[in-house]
Amino acid sequence: MDRGIIDEYEKGSGKLRKAVAGLSRADFLAFPVPGTWSIQQIVIHILDSDLIWTDRAKRVIAEENPTLIGYNETKFASSLHYDEYSIDDAITIFELNRKNFAKVLRKLPDAAFERKGTHNEAGELRLDKMIRSETAHVEHHLKFIEQKRAKLGKPL
Repeated sequence: MDRGIIDEYEKGSGKLRKAVAGLSRADFLAFPVPGTWSIQQIVIHILDSDLIWTDRAKRVIAEENPTLIGYNETKFASSLHYDEYSIDDAITIFELNRKNFAKVLRKLPDAAFERKGTHNEAGELRLDKMIRSETAHVEHHLKFIEQKRAKLGKPL
């Protein structure tokens, strides 16, 4: 496995903080692209996704073929009061989670990245592919934040 992906995974948190720098609370809660999530909702979704993903990855590392449970991101966003979260706190938790778990990933032997779990919706997932997917997930959402910033007249 290319262990450089671990560095990319860890750097995602800094990219998120940079993507929202200089925005106001009103900017976070605005819906500049109708029918899509606010920047606030995207940031909290990224945090939730990362925490859930970390739990799944830990299970794959520590257990034999664990069952990995999906979640409904739309229901999370609509039911968990995402608008009430502190963006700064959320990003700090995201940064610390990535920093700490990257340490775990760096200590693993190469064979550990071939370990698998079974997702109840997606089927078999291998740890190395999970890391790539979660790293790409942040990049995917950063594009949406950039788009919303541009619509708000506050490009990066």
